[in-house]
Amino acid sequence: MSHPGFLLSVWPWRSVAYLLTGAVTGAAALVVIVTVTAVSGALAIVLVGLPLLVVVALSGIPVAWVERRRLRLIDRDPAVGQHQEPAAPGLWPWLTTRLREQATWRELGHALLFAGLLWPIDALVVTVALLFPVSMVATPLMMATVGDGHETKVLKQWTITTWPTAFGVAVLGLLLMGLCCYVLGIAAGARAELTRLLIASREGELDAKVVELARSRFRLVDAFEAERRRIERDLHDGAQQRLVALTMALGLARLDAPPGPLADQLAKAHEEAGKALAELRELIHGIHPKILADYGLEAAVADAADRSVVPVDVDLELPGRPPQAVESAAYFVVCEALANVAKHSGADRAQVSGGHRDGRLFLQVRDDGRGGAEPSAGSGLTGLGDRVSVLDGRLALSSPPGGPTLLLVEFPCELTKAADRSV
Repeated sequence: MSHPGFLLSVWPWRSVAYLLTGAVTGAAALVVIVTVTAVSGALAIVLVGLPLLVVVALSGIPVAWVERRRLRLIDRDPAVGQHQEPAAPGLWPWLTTRLREQATWRELGHALLFAGLLWPIDALVVTVALLFPVSMVATPLMMATVGDGHETKVLKQWTITTWPTAFGVAVLGLLLMGLCCYVLGIAAGARAELTRLLIASREGELDAKVVELARSRFRLVDAFEAERRRIERDLHDGAQQRLVALTMALGLARLDAPPGPLADQLAKAHEEAGKALAELRELIHGIHPKILADYGLEAAVADAADRSVVPVDVDLELPGRPPQAVESAAYFVVCEALANVAKHSGADRAQVSGGHRDGRLFLQVRDDGRGGAEPSAGSGLTGLGDRVSVLDGRLALSSPPGGPTLLLVEFPCELTKAADRSV
């Protein structure tokens, strides 16, 4: 509205259209709500009207749907509904979901306020803002037609008997019309902000975007873990089996070959194939260990402890299995922590413990090393912390100089029975 071309733009007309359609929509909503309420009240004695009371409770939903689309007349930002998707298809899941939502009752409150108070204000603003200036601008025309060129009345209050006065009133009406355009714009903007606050607040839209962002983040994590498992499976069942067959073939050829240069070359090839097979197995284990997929986190952590250079005591008891993304993240946190213990801590012994309590999976990795660990010093824990945070988990490190070092990680999750995740 502060733009100098406001009066010549389409926004005054859009403001008038918004207020006029609001008056019509509000009047229609009033008629429908009053009618349905009266009918349901009259029929409530025979219990037939009780379902109609549910219709009254849901009447704010279509009103809000119309209002969100009317907002497009004067608001460039789209207004998004804040309703949740039902958990299952069908009328009953939809109905129970809507009746439990706060958005449904906010929209009902808006519909009652709209039908009882707001639409008369819309109609009054449009009537006053347009009637006064239009009547003044039309003074010369009214004097020439209805008044036979002798006299006319402005708003049936002031009598005009001369032409100069009539044209002066018309000019004043034009100025007043320009001022009323700003009044209409302010009124329409205030009405739109009130409507958005009640049924489509920007804070609510921001919360919905945050929720959707979190959901998409979890979907990405699940997709990433599924891709890791697919790659591990393809390498295990494909390239690894071919290397095993090649190693066996080279071993048999080495046994059958007579002593000489050919036998030496076969021995060298057999040794290189064995190394390649070992490296491939380590790669597969680093992508997604099969023991984790088949037997769960307890067995995978025990296996990682057995492969650790530093002796590790394991005290991990889980009555079920966490979600795959949580299980994978927890395992790799333990592996990275044990690798750091072996490389940097100088510890003689480490311990991995954990369990599940109050809807949270928690793990602790402790060592008796020198301490002084810093996540920002390239230990790899920064990346793991990001991975944990993606799953709404927490990772904390305590490593005072002189030790001991304690790494704590928690994930909010529920456990499933092992049979539900068996492959």
